[in-house]
Amino acid sequence: MIKFSKFNRLFHRWGSILIALPVLLVIVTGILLLLKKDSDWIQPPTQTGSSKDLLVSFDQVLEVVRSVPEAEVESWQDVDRLDVRPGKGMLKLRSKNGWEVQVDSRTGEVLQTAYRRTDLIESLHDGSFFHDKAKLGLFLPSALVLLGLWLTGIYLFLLPSLNRRRRQNKQKG
Repeated sequence: MIKFSKFNRLFHRWGSILIALPVLLVIVTGILLLLKKDSDWIQPPTQTGSSKDLLVSFDQVLEVVRSVPEAEVESWQDVDRLDVRPGKGMLKLRSKNGWEVQVDSRTGEVLQTAYRRTDLIESLHDGSFFHDKAKLGLFLPSALVLLGLWLTGIYLFLLPSLNRRRRQNKQKG
């Protein structure tokens, strides 16, 4: 029968190798997501419109966004998300190709057009970029192995202290 400490070391060695790439991807994309509000490259900054009144209709917003070639929007079918920000006096329309167009809610003027990378980074982070089954079939097992590595690492860290206590108790007793 294999000793528990030897099992921990084997689990650590092989578990680390098995999950190295998925965990590295999660770490790097997690760092990028933490910085999304601080980096215009990851997520375009939210602009402020001229008024907090919503005077443009959604149909007018669609017409305005159709004039932005990068967005490649012809109809509502090309729109991934429409985000109304009354406090900022603007609307964000995100097209399915990743471009975001910010529109003034009063004038209908385009405030900003920029590529938004957060959705791509999030899909890499959770594994759905590769395939829907990658989330549960690869990234969840990697997370469970990582939890096991953390637990066994704590055990291996505490093992010298536990052994020292056992020796001291034997010497006293």
